[in-house]
Amino acid sequence: MKAFADISGGRLEATEYDNNFADIKPPLTTLQAQVESARCLFCYDAPCITACPTGIDIPGFIRGINTGNIDGAAHTILTSNILGASCARICPVEILCEQACVRSHEQECRPVLIGQLQQHAMDHRRDKSAQPASRAPSTGKRIAIIGSGPAGLSAAWHLAIKGHDAIIFEAADKPGGLNTYGIARYKLSQETVDEEIEYLMGIGGIELHCETAIGQDISLSELRREYDAVFIAAGLQAVNYLNIEGEDSDAICNAVDYIAELRQSHELAKLPVGRRVVVIGAGNTAVDIATQSRQLGAEEVSMVYRRGPQHMSATDHEQHVAKDHGVTLRYHARPARILHNHDAMTGVEFERTHTDDQGNLSGTGEYYTLPADMVFKATGQTFIPEPFTDGETLQLSKGRIHVDDQFRTSLTHVYAGGDCVDRDDDLAVVAVQHGKLAAQAIDLDLKAQEGQ
Repeated sequence: MKAFADISGGRLEATEYDNNFADIKPPLTTLQAQVESARCLFCYDAPCITACPTGIDIPGFIRGINTGNIDGAAHTILTSNILGASCARICPVEILCEQACVRSHEQECRPVLIGQLQQHAMDHRRDKSAQPASRAPSTGKRIAIIGSGPAGLSAAWHLAIKGHDAIIFEAADKPGGLNTYGIARYKLSQETVDEEIEYLMGIGGIELHCETAIGQDISLSELRREYDAVFIAAGLQAVNYLNIEGEDSDAICNAVDYIAELRQSHELAKLPVGRRVVVIGAGNTAVDIATQSRQLGAEEVSMVYRRGPQHMSATDHEQHVAKDHGVTLRYHARPARILHNHDAMTGVEFERTHTDDQGNLSGTGEYYTLPADMVFKATGQTFIPEPFTDGETLQLSKGRIHVDDQFRTSLTHVYAGGDCVDRDDDLAVVAVQHGKLAAQAIDLDLKAQEGQ
């Protein structure tokens, strides 16, 4: 993160920081979980299961809560989603399982609170070391995994239970990927992430090597020579540019970099935050940084998007979170240049935009200025293929790694999943499923090679 000149933090009392970054969804009490679980109709052909990317038996685990079998409920969750604790907190349930809930109809007040019930089951299981499966006898096969985010961790665990050894290479100094560095702190605590990784590693057969970057410390060609298979779960490594005048200002920061710094900070009061903050972007990351800027003491925060609200990638729920925290959402404007007075940022000039009936965006030639002393870019991330091109080149599609239905890449014995591939949504729960399915494909391919 940049060292911001003349921008300080520490405007709030210590208790305010604690309150502002507490869990945005307070955990259910035992009584609340009992009452809420009783609202489930335990549908035979439950649409919530279909809507869950990992296929959790949602009525099954809710019935466990309802009957007091919390350990059974947790087992049901973990059987399908080994990262069930973090996904319970960060999944956009409002567009997945809860949207599909049969109680989510006009005549009903609201869907069953599936996400919070899942969190309750994961947090209250008695034996937090119990695994939903046992590790099979060792096969002697070793699989290299590039990245320790949700896809990489999920793949490692599912390979381990098949008896293979999973060796994870992580460029950062801590494992967890998105969960450790990319999620708003009020959604997911680092303590939960660390506990979940420790639990997952408890299956055995998983090695973790941090501060080991592909393309710098080790090459894809080396991994292909030394391991029986390679699974790429590298995520997205770069942020899109605005390509406007003044973008190199010290008061401009990539939202993902600041969120990473915020998540690992032990002294929130020391983080720099502007008094008037502008966030450029319209996704969940934009919402996260805008909301957290307010929670850190920013007096005015504007989130600006070049199209209308119906085109925003942030869910309606996320947009409401931003508004509830005092963030102003502005539409139909794109940044033109960053304004300065000597060395100090003074604002951002925007051009108003228009979208025609075919969805084409154009500028109107009308400009306005938003005062700002700090700007965050949250305009999306991109995959950088160069670290993976030391030998044969991976086939790309839409700027990401192309994979088939079995998550095989164009290179023999190389698989990929998560945000770095050209399919599905960029969601942690989707990445978990990619890791699981890729591990199953790797296992089957290895057995086929052995003639089993």
